[in-house]
Amino acid sequence: MNTKNNIHEIKFLKHRSIIKFEGEDFLGEIGIDGRIFKALTLARISVGVISQQAIENGLSILVQEKDSEKAVNCLIDEFEAERKSGKVSQIYSINNVSVLGFVTEDFNKILSELARNNVFPLLLNQNAAEKRVNIVVTSSQDEKAKNIIESEISKKPKTVHLAIIGHGNVGKTLIEQLLASSEDIRRRKKVDLKVVAVANSRKMAFNKKGFGNSWKDEVEAAEHPSNVEALIHFSKANQLENLIVVDNTASTDFVKNYHTLAENGFDLVSSNKIFNTLPIEEYRKLRYTLNKNNRRYLYETNVGAGLPLIDTIRLLHLSGENITRIKGVFSGTLSYVFNNFSLRDDQFSVIINEALEKGYTEPDPREDLSGNDVARKLLILARELDLINEFKDINIQNLVPDQLLSVSRAEFLSRLNELDEEYQRIKENQEPGHVLRYVGDLHGDLQKDKGELDVNLISVPAGSALGQLKGSDSIFEIYTESYGENPIVIMGAGAGAKVTARGVFGDILR
Repeated sequence: MNTKNNIHEIKFLKHRSIIKFEGEDFLGEIGIDGRIFKALTLARISVGVISQQAIENGLSILVQEKDSEKAVNCLIDEFEAERKSGKVSQIYSINNVSVLGFVTEDFNKILSELARNNVFPLLLNQNAAEKRVNIVVTSSQDEKAKNIIESEISKKPKTVHLAIIGHGNVGKTLIEQLLASSEDIRRRKKVDLKVVAVANSRKMAFNKKGFGNSWKDEVEAAEHPSNVEALIHFSKANQLENLIVVDNTASTDFVKNYHTLAENGFDLVSSNKIFNTLPIEEYRKLRYTLNKNNRRYLYETNVGAGLPLIDTIRLLHLSGENITRIKGVFSGTLSYVFNNFSLRDDQFSVIINEALEKGYTEPDPREDLSGNDVARKLLILARELDLINEFKDINIQNLVPDQLLSVSRAEFLSRLNELDEEYQRIKENQEPGHVLRYVGDLHGDLQKDKGELDVNLISVPAGSALGQLKGSDSIFEIYTESYGENPIVIMGAGAGAKVTARGVFGDILR
């Protein structure tokens, strides 16, 4: 197996059992191994790997599964005296296991990858001189273990299995980007991305081999109800490794599954802002669960769509930089609305409908106009600075009139023109050369437990950084102690399905 021709070959033996032989003070006694082998040989039972566990005071012997009961009974008879004296405490079998034998230069790396996928060998045996390793795993994880080991020792592309939750504007665009880029990613990054599950709130479609260009038809024909238990069962039944669930929804319900997913081997990527703005106890509990299970949770698109904002703030904060203020236009949607409303003669309702048609708004535009979306983003950044602010701490100016807050989405859209008179008045009452911007502002003493968070509509000089925004761009000004009055400025596209999906794609690759 260690010749040039088969250096990457994996010896794969299924239908095996471990015979556990445990007791006190018998390890090292002359003749114990010989008696075991002799008894099993006389019973015509073939013995594979044998391993001593000094800490457990025991031996583990590998036999074929069909011989396990016979092997246990045979050894019970052979060591009857030792069992009566208590020197041997118990002899029993662990069935449904498989053996994987291979040669590797870096067994620790393989062990780490196995552990990351919740695969923990029941038994291992190493020959350091030949760099040969035999490991025993449960049969329910043997194919997954084989795929992981194969990927590591042969340097073939690592397979990553994706579950896409939500296939609306962002989800659909993401799947199309994944399919279009898969060959290039496989060649350049040595990563084979497979979308194996796609779900909405009603149903979930599965494809172990990975969806192709006909994914929409397969999702349409799916009959599985949409639930996380079905996804976890599918991943375990098919022994899928390197699991990532991607939450492209705006659902308050789906985020409740994050803990369960992390505990069952899934990394998390999310464009959904809800979880990161839940009460601080829930926020911290998930971080504990992720850490305990060696999982990652990436959400760069929670703020700024595809802009590298959260990573920048996180790195500054971890480096010890004292961030003193974060201010800007956080919503690409409201950037588009007020950039256009400030410069054009069209009514406010016309601009809102235009933004909706372009896919810039949330499914219900009130989520943007209420300021809740900006407030969530501001709170997410506050928590990246280890502040313990809650959503209720944020001062939010709601742009939706009281009489339209509780009506249905359809009715709200039909009555949008009721906003026109008020916003025309606000626009005309500005100082000359000023424009309207909807701004989020995190300020105060950010070295304390809480900061001050304000979200409101303000009038700014057209020549200022905020005033010069175009289209649906967002702008973020990060003030720090080291940079003084000159903020770090991050500006760019802040809305749109393509931009957000590309940001999610980046998190998947990371």
